[in-house]
Parts: sequence; structure tokens; C-alpha cells
Amino acid sequence: MVQIQTPPKIEAPFPLIGAHTSTQGGLHNALLHGSEIGATTIQLFTRNQLQWESTTLQQAELDTWHHTLEVTAMKQVMSHASYLINLGSNKAYLLAKSCEAFLEEIERCLALKISYLNFHPGAATGDSALACLDRIVQSLLTFERLFQPETTLRLLIETTAGQGSVVGHSFEELAYIIDRVKTVVPIGVCIDTCHIFAAGYDIRTVDGWANTLAKFESIVGLNHLYALHVNDSMAPLGSRKDRHANLGNGAIGMDSFKAMMRHPKLHSIPKYLETPNGATMWTKEIELLRSIY
Repeated sequence: MVQIQTPPKIEAPFPLIGAHTSTQGGLHNALLHGSEIGATTIQLFTRNQLQWESTTLQQAELDTWHHTLEVTAMKQVMSHASYLINLGSNKAYLLAKSCEAFLEEIERCLALKISYLNFHPGAATGDSALACLDRIVQSLLTFERLFQPETTLRLLIETTAGQGSVVGHSFEELAYIIDRVKTVVPIGVCIDTCHIFAAGYDIRTVDGWANTLAKFESIVGLNHLYALHVNDSMAPLGSRKDRHANLGNGAIGMDSFKAMMRHPKLHSIPKYLETPNGATMWTKEIELLRSIY
């Protein structure tokens, strides 16, 4: 068993704020798009997120990516795994395909020297939540061989809104997975503000954030929090609906994002916008978040 060491989190000299940018025309274009909107970090898909099949990364593509990464100076880049993957599926065929696709996601991130691979934990689809969580744990443990002590890639479980039979909407479920894999594979959490709000965690105020982070600390541990998806919510608190809204235009409200940006325990954590209308809004929203840092 490879002993996974937890490296110290990078204290950035400036806020790491970005968005999920497009790879149209080549993976490196996501970095260029990020630079154009004033981002200091980005999230991207390294493959088509709605198809099982993908193309092999060519050396020329890797060379262009690494050159652009150096030129743009993006830090702590995060990949978002395919939406099709369900590491907790109770259907053998789908579970096998999911593990195969996730393996490829990891390999692509390693080749691209990406910091984080964010993924949706899974859905029970008719089975119990506990059985689903156990399958997620077992799936993650199979990837041990891909991680060496010097590997910098970390897998991040994205908090979910709890729609349908999806797991990962409670801090307890996140802790269940993390406690069982953390010594085998590098693991962490990406909190999505829209999702945790929809799951019932009230982050609308300074006190709300303080209470939520205190719960996270006691159940999961803030040492496992590595990233934030920054989104307002079209749906109300506890709705279990995943509906993103632009900052300040949803049920969460701008006071929440001011509190988030000013919270000392969240300062150095990279923040990725997944809000609507990116072409017209991300530059403004990145400037807005930076102005209240």
C-alpha cells in the first residue's frame, strides 16, 4: 500500500478565481480563455463529458498544453470528470464502464499535470445509499496503483444537491468515503455553493458560513477541503434541486459570496465559477469576487 502524504496547501499571493472554460479547438484553449476573462485558475473537461469514448492525447497536444500552461501561469487547474461516470452504480456493466472511464480521467490528468480531478460521487439507482457509498469506496481503492508518493493529482468529491438517489449531499456521506480511502488514494472535497445550499446548508450570511464550516470541520475536516464551485442557486434552501444562477441573482445572494471571499479559512482555496452566461458574465463575476477579497 502506498502511504498517501497530505502536502501543505499552497498559499497563493492572489486569489485563485476562475471558471469552467471551453476546450473548443484544443485543450490549451481553456487556458487561453481563462486568461482572457482575468482568471488565475480554471476548470475544464479533458474529454467529452457526455460520451464514453474519447481520443488519445497526442504528444503535440500535450506539448501545446504545457507551453500554454506556463505562459498563462494558471495555478491549481482542475478537471471535471464525465457526467456519465457512476462509481457507486448497482449495475455491473455501468460500474465497469464507469471505473474504466475514471481510470482514463486520472491518466489524462496525470499527463496534463493537473492538480485536481473533481467528480460526482455516484447514485444508488434503486439500491440503498449505504450500498452505493460502499461501491464508491471500493471503486476508488482500485486506483491505488496510479498514485505514487510524489503524485500531485488529488481526487475531489463534489458535494451534490441530493437530487434523486444521488449521494454526497451530506457531510456525513462525504466523511464515510474519505475515511475509508484517504490512506490509499489522495482524496478531498470540492464544495459547490449551489449544491450545499440546495442540500440544506444555509450559507447566506457570515454566521451561516461559520456554522456550515464548523459542521464540515467536525464531520469531514477542513484539511480535506481543496476547492469551491462558486454558484448562486435558482432553487430555495433544501430544495434538492441543482439549478445554478449568476452571483447575487439567486436564492443564496451576494452577502454569501462576500462572506465566502473574506473568510480566512477559504482565502487560499481555488474558486471556480460554473454560473450561466459565461461569455458575458465571467469577466464581471471574477472582477466582482476579486474586489471583495
